[in-house]
Amino acid sequence: MTSDFAAAHLHLERACHYLRGDDETSSAARAALDILIDGIVAAQYKRPPADVVEFPRTATQRQ
Repeated sequence: MTSDFAAAHLHLERACHYLRGDDETSSAARAALDILIDGIVAAQYKRPPADVVEFPRTATQRQ
């Protein structure tokens, strides 16, 4: 099973929207959600490591 990072991102953004109060708890929760959102975005756009392909070298390039 693969993760749906786009859906998780959407739900976390909505949670931030619902926590729009000016109280300390809402502010702390939004800050925590921002950290989670950053992690989700990083995972969503992470690319797998690429394979490096070496090109054949001629005799003059080896020196």
